[in-house]
Amino acid sequence: MSDLRFSDPAPRRGRTGMIIAAVLLVIAAALLAAGYTLRRLGWTGGRDGSAAAVTPAPLAPPGAAPAASQTAPEAEPDTAPQTAVAAAIDPATLVGREAMLSAQLAALEARTASITAETAAAGGQAGRAEALLAAVASRRALDHGEGLGYLEAQLRDRFGALQPRAVAMVIDTGRRPVTLEDLRQGLEAIAPDIVSGASDGWLASLRRELGNLVVLREGATPSPLPADRLARARRLLDSGQVEAARAEVIRMPGANAAGNWLEAARRYILARRALDVLENTALSAPVPATQPA
Repeated sequence: MSDLRFSDPAPRRGRTGMIIAAVLLVIAAALLAAGYTLRRLGWTGGRDGSAAAVTPAPLAPPGAAPAASQTAPEAEPDTAPQTAVAAAIDPATLVGREAMLSAQLAALEARTASITAETAAAGGQAGRAEALLAAVASRRALDHGEGLGYLEAQLRDRFGALQPRAVAMVIDTGRRPVTLEDLRQGLEAIAPDIVSGASDGWLASLRRELGNLVVLREGATPSPLPADRLARARRLLDSGQVEAARAEVIRMPGANAAGNWLEAARRYILARRALDVLENTALSAPVPATQPA
């Protein structure tokens, strides 16, 4: 009994070491198998860990046809650009485009010519309107007895080449304006002298008085008596008929005493005739437009 209780444990330690060695071998074999599997599947990277290891493909034996899986078919070249270039340089296409561009160019030229003509017509109408406005403004200034001022330059620019005499007459009258009111007042001032004719002498006055005692005339003929002529001259001035009033004053006995009045009336008449000429010119003739400074 004592031999069994106090036996040597050396055999038990030997079995434990064998078990441990076997476990380690199994673990080592498992690790080797796992590493081999990972390497075959390409899960392990290179040294830097960024790229997978690539197993080189085996070389094909000489004379053998390449496998379909190893050689990828070459991509066919893209023929679309070549087709587009061919279409672009097609003679028929070029001819069609040239014809289209020619038609567009002709349309643009026609449109430009039309716009040019319309612009010229509008410029002519504007020039006529400006010239007419200058003539009307000049008439208004003369009717009010005012100077022309800047209108003198406008009249020269608009009508100087076409109606120089009319322009000169209007400008001269504008520097010495005569109005209807001036003519009325002047006629009243000389009325006693032109009616009596005292400036002709007593003998001429006596003859006129004797001649006026008996006057034979038709019913429709105006009375030749000086008083009647003066009354008609006043009415004619009131209606703006200066030329007819001037004709009545000329036939009166004392017309020699009305020299200044007759000259003023003549200048008034000539200035209005000149304004009529300028207005008609502005409406009918092509008037040049003033160039901007």
